[in-house]
This record gives sequence, structure tokens and C-alpha cells, in this order.
Amino acid sequence: MTSYFRTAILLAGMTALFLAIGYLIGGQGGMLMALLFAVGTNLFAYWNSDKMVLRMYGAREVDARSAPQFHGLVQQLSQRAGLPMPKVYIIENDQPNAFATGRNPENAAVAATSGLLRRLNHEEVAGVMAHELAHVKNRDTLIMTVTATIAGAVSMLANFAFFFGGNNRNNPLGMVGTLLMVFLAPVAAMIVQTAISRTREYEADRIGAEICGRPLWLANALVSIQDSAARIDNVQAENNPATAHMFIINPLHARSVDGLFRTHPATEERVRRLRLMAGAGRGL
Repeated sequence: MTSYFRTAILLAGMTALFLAIGYLIGGQGGMLMALLFAVGTNLFAYWNSDKMVLRMYGAREVDARSAPQFHGLVQQLSQRAGLPMPKVYIIENDQPNAFATGRNPENAAVAATSGLLRRLNHEEVAGVMAHELAHVKNRDTLIMTVTATIAGAVSMLANFAFFFGGNNRNNPLGMVGTLLMVFLAPVAAMIVQTAISRTREYEADRIGAEICGRPLWLANALVSIQDSAARIDNVQAENNPATAHMFIINPLHARSVDGLFRTHPATEERVRRLRLMAGAGRGL
């Protein structure tokens, strides 16, 4: 089963959960309203999510004059990946990290923290940015936007179900079922969201290693970022945990995140796979 097929199944499961809550609130009419609400929120996210998240982190756009080395590196990697040149941003944050956003490769942006550019060497930065360009190439930025939007809407609808669904004659579960839905639906949505994120990270590691041509560059970068992320706060991410899945390494402190809800695969496993690629001569 390919990672794309798994992602499609998980997205279908997320949507089905969303519609089920709508049915709980108001039967078939509620399910239709939930569908319309999902379409509306995703259309808004499709056009505005990249601007929102970049503004959220105070990212500043740079060009060949203001950041020649970093901008030139992204340009070179984009050419190797066969992608249009994305917009390039720097986030003033001491924690080394990076993410990609945008609704498609023609409207993409990549962002790196100042900590990443300062703490990692040129080869490691190349591995990281190749990983982010792999997300752009795979259109993961759109997938993760959709899942994050639906996950948030699931929680919102679950609250509506609590206030309006318990006594609704169209509600087949009654008040006890409604209470269970209020607690379990957001948990289920979070599990699906993290499962999609983990699936996409492995694929971005593989393609990113091929883009930069050196799997060990990315492997070494992951080790360095993981070590720093455990010690250095990312206050913006802590205040907006729903965006954690966008980064190459979870920016939240591991002690505050239960293993079930980790948005990224274990770094050790990611590094192991990349070293196997290097040993097999793949990506060279």
C-alpha cells in the first residue's frame, strides 16, 4: 500500500468523522450542513493558510540581496527538484527548524528559523531545505492544511453536538452518546491528523535526500535539530501547537506531547532509513 493511498484513506476517515458529527447534531440535514461548512473552511484555508501561518511566526521574506547564500541554496535545490522558485522566508527564532507552506508548487513558500541558519552547517541546511521542497513537490502542504482545518472543525462541531445534539430527536445516540462524541471525536481527529503527518514525513525524507543528493546531510541535520529542539523553546509554536506538524522536527518540547499524538515519526527511525539510503548509494 503506497503512502499516497494511506493518506487518501486517512483523509476519507477524517471527512467521515466530520459528517458523522453533523448527523449527530441534526440528522441528514445536519450532515449536509457539516459538509457545506467543511467545504467553506477548506476553501478559506486553501487561499489563506500560507499567509496566516507566515504572519503567525513573524516570517520576513528575503531575496538574493538580503540573504544571498540561503536564497541561492533554495534556488539551486528548486532547480534540482524541477520546481518553480518558492518564496523564501526567515523566522527570527533561536530553535533550528523549518517548514514549507502554500497551496501548490506555483504558490509555495519555504521558511527557516535564524537558529537553523546559524547552528547548522551548509550541507545540513541543504538537507533540510531539500526536505521542505519535497513537501512542496508532493503537495503535502495542501494535504496538511486540509487535515488541520477539518481537525479543528471536528472539535468545533463536537461542542455544537454537546449543546444542541443531546435532545435532538434526530440524534440516534442520545445524551450519553453525545457526551462520548464530545470527548472522543477530537481525539480521533487528532490521531488521524498525526497519522497523515507521519506518513508524509517519511516520504519527504526520501525525496529530500534524492533532491540534495546526500541522504547523510539530512540525517545529520535531523539529529542536530532534534537535540536543539529539546533544549530551546519555540514560544510561537508552543502558543500555536496546531502548527507543529508543519515543521521538519516537532518544535514542541517532547515532555509536553504524549507519544500517541506525536506529529512526527521517531527521529531515530528517520535517521536509520536515511543511513540505509546512503549505504545503498541511493540519492547520489
